[in-house]
Amino acid sequence: MTEPTTIGDLELAALVSSRICHDVINPVAAIANGLEMLGEEPDQAMREAAMELIRKSAFQASAKLQFARLAFGAAGSAGAEIDLRDAEKVAREFMQGSGKHQLTWQGPALTLPKNKVKLLLNLAALGVVALPRGGTVSVEIAGTSPNVNFIVRAKGDAARLTDQVRSLLLSGANGVTVDAHSIQPYYASRVAAAAGMTVTAEAREGEVEFKAA
Repeated sequence: MTEPTTIGDLELAALVSSRICHDVINPVAAIANGLEMLGEEPDQAMREAAMELIRKSAFQASAKLQFARLAFGAAGSAGAEIDLRDAEKVAREFMQGSGKHQLTWQGPALTLPKNKVKLLLNLAALGVVALPRGGTVSVEIAGTSPNVNFIVRAKGDAARLTDQVRSLLLSGANGVTVDAHSIQPYYASRVAAAAGMTVTAEAREGEVEFKAA
């Protein structure tokens, strides 16, 4: 679908919900497959392999849901603040669950308004999107609450910033197709506006950089 400038709240909620379901369906399905193997497989080695699959998939599902709770969810009542240590924890586990991304995190231990933390987490997730072959996502936080700025750098082979991500992040849904796969940069642009922050994005060889101030 193509929207002129903004997406209605109901449609935005539907697309974000679809995105979260898409993210967790694979590990949940893997858990179901592992349980089925345990119920049918008498070989001990295969049962151990099934248990390992279940453990790994449960970690991935939990990490993705915990990340989504802060990155997309209300995370408390209106006006709530979020501890950056909690944000770092869910971001680190989210990256670990992917199996091919690493996270570095530099910044003070602050509590920030929830929309600023949501923006930071969404930019970190866009760093993962920018690294289809894996790599390192580095997060830098500077300033004092509530006046902070963020830099998220994605470094790795084949690092890329697609035109669609750039347009949705910087300009919103202005004639750009938006679906559950591409909702994150659009959502990040909406959160940035709500947080009173301006986002920029640049691509260089082997690196994509997002800034918010």
